Amino acid sequence: MKMNAISQDALGGPDVLHLIQADKPTPGPTEVLVRVEATSLNPTDWKTRATGGMLGQPPFVLGYDVSGVVESSGVGQALYRPGDEVFGMLKYPQGHGSFAEYVTAPSRHFVRKPAGVDHVQAAAVPLAGLTAWQALVDLADVRAGQRVLIHAAAGGVGHLAVQIAKARGAYVIGTASAAKHDFLRGLGADELVDYRTQDFAEVVRDVDVVIDTVGGEYGPRSLRTLRPGGTIVSLVLSLLDRGVHAEAVAELGLRSETMLVEPDHAAMRALAALMEAGRLRAEIAAVLPLAETAKAHELGETNRTTGKIVVTVPH
Repeated sequence: MKMNAISQDALGGPDVLHLIQADKPTPGPTEVLVRVEATSLNPTDWKTRATGGMLGQPPFVLGYDVSGVVESSGVGQALYRPGDEVFGMLKYPQGHGSFAEYVTAPSRHFVRKPAGVDHVQAAAVPLAGLTAWQALVDLADVRAGQRVLIHAAAGGVGHLAVQIAKARGAYVIGTASAAKHDFLRGLGADELVDYRTQDFAEVVRDVDVVIDTVGGEYGPRSLRTLRPGGTIVSLVLSLLDRGVHAEAVAELGLRSETMLVEPDHAAMRALAALMEAGRLRAEIAAVLPLAETAKAHELGETNRTTGKIVVTVPH
């Protein structure tokens, strides 16, 4: 059987993306076949489309976020039954393929979608939400009363990180343009810095944890905001001047970590619980159908959107 998917045969701009007929996948042992109802765009998608990233040369179908319905199972899969609504993230980077009508993945890459959360909202959370959770909780162990600085706080990862840090009782400081401050206060941010008019490294002090979603000079400059023993987690692998950075980190008595997101059943269950309790919600910047995935890429590449861009998959 065939299915619709968005693929590319060359690297380049959004115009390289086109609709294809691909083979419908078959679930292997412990896997589920999920009918994709919605997926969402992440910066890795447009960067990989343009450069190949860690995937190399096309053809390939991009996308990691999934919200949908279980259609069938491979041998040994016991968590879900056909008709169950689930959401989750495909393995990064090699598990890509959610800009399609169907995907297969290990069953524990998904959790049940809360009944009160629609597919658009659920599709916006997994990759960005897991990135924020793994940085804040697994690596930095953020606890009540700690001070957390989140860069690009209105972005896809940033606005979810604000809510997760607040849910753990932290005092949250965010960097964002002034136009986005009211939005972030609504999510619970305690203090905001307009990066266009203020140098965060001059005005923020005694921070326990920094989440750096920007990279470049933001990492080294953020070291000045941390208290002794503080932690910086970089989500941008381009922090590769490791020698100078590591030296500065050691000199200041700090801890530095760099991470890539991974599928995580326990963390997805935690995110689902926060969503069900009304404590975590993705801001949806736009919703487009699968056939307009190129437009979604154009919009994402402006880097001006607040929250996430979701692509729905008609059947």
